[in-house]
Amino acid sequence: MKKERQKIFDQAGLEAFAMHVKTLRKELGFTQQQLAFESGLSLTQIARIETAIANPTLSTIFALARALDISLTTLFSFALPNKEN
Repeated sequence: MKKERQKIFDQAGLEAFAMHVKTLRKELGFTQQQLAFESGLSLTQIARIETAIANPTLSTIFALARALDISLTTLFSFALPNKEN
């Protein structure tokens, strides 16, 4: 019998990333509008990332890091919560 592939989705991780992006943005003195302009993303997309509604692609993450002028290490420097089962 063929085993069905399970879709991987980590809401807790996405929420931790969202909170970290928002914190970094504020610490670096960016408004959502400024970050949207600098990254080439829409204001709506920035808001959706910061509220964990959107699951950003790698290309989007790269754009955020470049716009904030931070390393990927800094962008991913947050505690990942344990996955709930």
